Amino acid sequence: MTTSTDVFTLTAAFHEAFGTVPDGVWQAPGRVNLIGEHTDYNEGFVLPFAIDKTAKVAVRVRDDSTVRLLSTFGGHGLVEASLDGLEPGSGEGWSRYPLGVAWALKERGVSVPGFELLLDSDVPLGAGLSSSHAIECAVITALNELTGANLPAEELVLATQRAENIFVGAPTGIMDQSASLRGAKGQAVFLDCRDQHVELVPFDAEASGLVLLVIDTKVSHSHADGGYASRRASCELGAQVLGVTALRDVGVEDLEAASGLLDEVTMRRVRHVVTENDRVLQTVELLGAQGPASIGPLLDASHASMRDDFEISCPELDLAVDTARASGAIGARMTGGGFGGSAIALTPVGEEHKVRDAVVRSFAEAGYTAPDIFTVTPAEGAFRLA
Repeated sequence: MTTSTDVFTLTAAFHEAFGTVPDGVWQAPGRVNLIGEHTDYNEGFVLPFAIDKTAKVAVRVRDDSTVRLLSTFGGHGLVEASLDGLEPGSGEGWSRYPLGVAWALKERGVSVPGFELLLDSDVPLGAGLSSSHAIECAVITALNELTGANLPAEELVLATQRAENIFVGAPTGIMDQSASLRGAKGQAVFLDCRDQHVELVPFDAEASGLVLLVIDTKVSHSHADGGYASRRASCELGAQVLGVTALRDVGVEDLEAASGLLDEVTMRRVRHVVTENDRVLQTVELLGAQGPASIGPLLDASHASMRDDFEISCPELDLAVDTARASGAIGARMTGGGFGGSAIALTPVGEEHKVRDAVVRSFAEAGYTAPDIFTVTPAEGAFRLA
C-alpha cells in the first residue's frame, strides 16, 4: 500500500521536477460507501464518507495553454498536453482525470490556463475506494481557486461527473465526488442524488467500540468497462418499462406489480436498486437513533442483494464478507462499483485481529492474492493544504 507524502516533500519534488515552486497544494480524499450501491445514477440515496486516504496535487499556473503532468508513482513519465482542442478520449492512464477536469471547467465557461501538476496519492488503486475521483476532486478544487471561478460544491460535483462520463468514458453517478468534496470528519454524507441535498450523519464507530475494516481483495476493477455500463442500461430499461423518471420513484411496495412487467434479469436489477434505497434510509434512521452497532444486518442484506440480484460481486469479495462475518464482524458488504475492489466489515474492536487473520488465512487457502486490510474513519473533504 502506498504512503502519503507530506506537503514539504511534495513541494520539494515539484521544484525538482519543474524548476520552480507550486502555487499551492490541495488534497481530496477517497471514499468508502457505507451503503447505497448503484443507486446514485438512479436518482436515489447513498451514504458514503470521505476517508483518511487522499490524493494530493501540487499545482502551478502557466502563462500558456500547456499542461504538464507528473506523478510520484514509479513508471509514470511526464505527460504533456495542450488545452487548445482538448477533446474527450484524450490522455492515457491517470492523466485523463486532470485533463478531464480542465476540459469540463472550460465547457462551463471557466478560463482555464495551462498548468504544471505533481500528483501523490495513497488511495489504493482499483480497490473500489474511488482513487480516480480523489484525483479529480483535488484537481478541480485547485483549479476552482486558481482560476477565481469559485464555483460552489454542487457545480464542482457536476463538472467532475461530466469529466468522468464524457471525457474518461465511465458512466458513473455523483456519489464519489460528492463524498470527496462535501465530506466532514466523523460524518457520513447522506446524499439525495436527485437534487444533491446533503445531510451529514454522525458515524463514530470507535465511540461504539467498533472499527470499520476495509478488505482490498486486490481484484482490480474499472468503471470504464462493460459490466458497469450494462447494469446502468438495465436500470434505465426498468425505469422506462415501469413508466417512471428513475428507479428512485419505485417503492418496495411496487415490486410485486413490477415483476409482471419486467423480464427476470431486469427485475432483479430493479429489485436491488429499490431495496438498496430503502436500506439507505433505514441505515440513516438507525444511526441517528441507535448508532453504528445497529446497522450490521442492513450491511449483510446489501451484500446479498449485490451478489444475487445485481450480480456485481466476485468470489474474492464473497469470501471476504463471509469470512469476516463468521469471525466476529457484525456486518459486512462489498463497497464500490463491484466486479472486484474492496469489502467493508464493521467489527468490534476486540474481534479485529481475529477477523484480519481469518480473512488472510481464507484467501491463502483459496489460492487468492493476499488482501490488504486496513481501517478507515470519516475525514474532511477536499481543501487547500498549503
